[in-house]
Amino acid sequence: MLNYEVDASLLLPFVPAGTELDLWDGKAFVSLIGFQFLKTKLLGFLAIPLHVNFEEVNLRFYVRRQVGDEVRRGVVFIRELVPRRAIAYVARTFYNENYVAMPMAHDVWPNGSDGFRATYRWRNVKDWNSIEVETVGACRLPEAGSIEQFITEHYWGYAAQPDGRSVEYQVTHPSWRVWQVREATFKGDGEDLFPNGLATALRGNPASAFLAEGSAVSVRHGQRLPL
Repeated sequence: MLNYEVDASLLLPFVPAGTELDLWDGKAFVSLIGFQFLKTKLLGFLAIPLHVNFEEVNLRFYVRRQVGDEVRRGVVFIRELVPRRAIAYVARTFYNENYVAMPMAHDVWPNGSDGFRATYRWRNVKDWNSIEVETVGACRLPEAGSIEQFITEHYWGYAAQPDGRSVEYQVTHPSWRVWQVREATFKGDGEDLFPNGLATALRGNPASAFLAEGSAVSVRHGQRLPL
């Protein structure tokens, strides 16, 4: 997870109706994230052959929605990359999510007694792009109020729809332990995938970066928010 501080004005055009930007320490962040879908099942039980285990890289940011006394903190995806065309088609057609299919690969391997190197790669029309981290130290639960907790513990998702409304869905998983990193890099050209201002931000060093252990995740059926 590579996290970049950006000007909030760059994100405002993407904020779904009914939500507002969620800030950490008064700052707006986007995250460039690589991970693996493993043992994926639609509706909790339907496994599609050749679409069970695959990579994803996404660029996302953070929003919140007040529901009575509850604050629902969620994510919005600006772009999602997967290696299977069928996955991208279904996500675009039925959920209006910004999926693109392209060749992808990943490597995760031990680096020392308790560390790892992790790399996720994708190929656009020009060349291969990649994100990579090298961890240091042991993994542990994020400290309360830390940016690691902020990034990993948003348990709702929001997607803007063509009619101007928004879909809200709940995501459940346990708190993830994280490894700090000694090195984090993004190599490539994001101009063809990410809005120009955000592609420019990704050329700099991330404000924070870490590797999360992940877990089983459940995504509940989405609901359209009222106008």
